[in-house]
Amino acid sequence: MKLGFVSAILDQSNYEEMMDIASSLGFECVEVACWPQGKAERRYAGVSHIDAERVLEDDAYAAHILYYAKEKNVEISSLAFYPNTMDGDLEKRAAAIEHLKNLIRASAKLGVGMVTTFIGRDQTKTVEANLELVKEIWPPILDLAKEQGVKVAIENCPMLFGPDQWPGGQNLMTTPAIWKKVFELLPYDNFGINYDPSHFVWQMIDYIKPIYQFKDKIFHVHYKDIKLYPDKLDRVGIMAYPLDFMSPKLPGLGDVDWGKYVSALTDIGYDGYTCIEVEDKAFEGSLENVVKSLKLSKRYMEQFVI
Repeated sequence: MKLGFVSAILDQSNYEEMMDIASSLGFECVEVACWPQGKAERRYAGVSHIDAERVLEDDAYAAHILYYAKEKNVEISSLAFYPNTMDGDLEKRAAAIEHLKNLIRASAKLGVGMVTTFIGRDQTKTVEANLELVKEIWPPILDLAKEQGVKVAIENCPMLFGPDQWPGGQNLMTTPAIWKKVFELLPYDNFGINYDPSHFVWQMIDYIKPIYQFKDKIFHVHYKDIKLYPDKLDRVGIMAYPLDFMSPKLPGLGDVDWGKYVSALTDIGYDGYTCIEVEDKAFEGSLENVVKSLKLSKRYMEQFVI
């Protein structure tokens, strides 16, 4: 397994500065944030360290991206863009799909061969209605990815944290039961999971069993922790906004048993990219704090991944 991080946390750095930091800290890879230019929509989103459209139009720019990564001895694990491709707003939906398709083409051109994203969800509709949307929206995306030789890995974050995402959240692939249904609807070999155990913790789902159940579908891995606060949960209950009773933390500072998690990954023979995702508010506020969070996370995870 190769240890890296999700680049979105370095939102004030350009591509070269981000890669310099990754290299100086000894990371082997980065999952590179590739949102459309100038369109930040939420915390940890809107960051664009690689301009996908420019990659497609400018061969010199694409060559520079690859040259700089090689010079710094840091691999690009994936091009990352986490939108809502099934948004109820058809204009937003179309824009998300268009950029995702360009990202797939850019991933192929750069030889990365991976895109990490969400499947999306119309948050006002039922799971059943959204499964119908999956059948309509996703085959053309996955056909393009197959044609381009690119894998698409869906993160299991529910995107259900506050009133603007209520009631259904903005990402359908949140549980093993839904994974099974979606994979049956979309039987593509290049379609899989970007596995993040933290989202299962606050949903009260076993985060180890699905590793074995979906071992052939795990294309990419996140290391992010979640800390549950029992006293808050006792007060607000599981039907509250999740951030009312939990917080994202650095690996080792929350409730995930990382030894068991990595052990399960080794059991299934996973030897791909694994990326620390920093969303810990205790380490925000300055570049110094962000770099510190990456150092601490790397030091902790190197107990299990070297």
